[in-house]
Amino acid sequence: MTTIPQNTLILAIALIVLAVGVVAWLAVQRQKSAKLRRRFGPEYDRAVKEYGGRAKAEAELSKREQRVAGLNIIPITAAEAARFSNAWNSLQGRFVDDPQGVVAEADLLVRELMVKRGYPMGDFELRAADISVDHPIVVKNYRAAQIIALRNARRESDTEELRSAVVHYRTLFDELLGVVPAKTAAVPVVPGIPVRS
Repeated sequence: MTTIPQNTLILAIALIVLAVGVVAWLAVQRQKSAKLRRRFGPEYDRAVKEYGGRAKAEAELSKREQRVAGLNIIPITAAEAARFSNAWNSLQGRFVDDPQGVVAEADLLVRELMVKRGYPMGDFELRAADISVDHPIVVKNYRAAQIIALRNARRESDTEELRSAVVHYRTLFDELLGVVPAKTAAVPVVPGIPVRS
């Protein structure tokens, strides 16, 4: 009977333990990545591009989660929701007469709603990062609206861009307000008239 030297046996066991440790670590990393990807959706992919890789992006997204977890984000009351909705409707009604002013007002109203909910008002990138934690799908609207608002401040945007900015702000506004957009009514099918899709 051949015996395995003790040093070889210890080395083999150490290699097996190391391999199991690496596999476990990789499994944990995959789960963490999957969790962040589910939570942040398209914001995850944007962060990977922005930070130049998955590891740096995931570190940033985890940092955002921790920062927002320390905030006191609160729902707004029905009375506040009605006040904000009325303010938005009033603002939107003035678009035809003053599209540039309405975009600036929309930005201010969204900021006011964010403050009311408990989001801190740091620079834009910090606000967008905070919003991305709980509202990852609509944060892209906030970024798009901000780009147009900056162009508007320099008088470089046209009316269609301004309209687009208001739509982007509205999407974020509704999400922060907790408003569920009304479904569009189904178009009745009339015999002999083709249905457009």
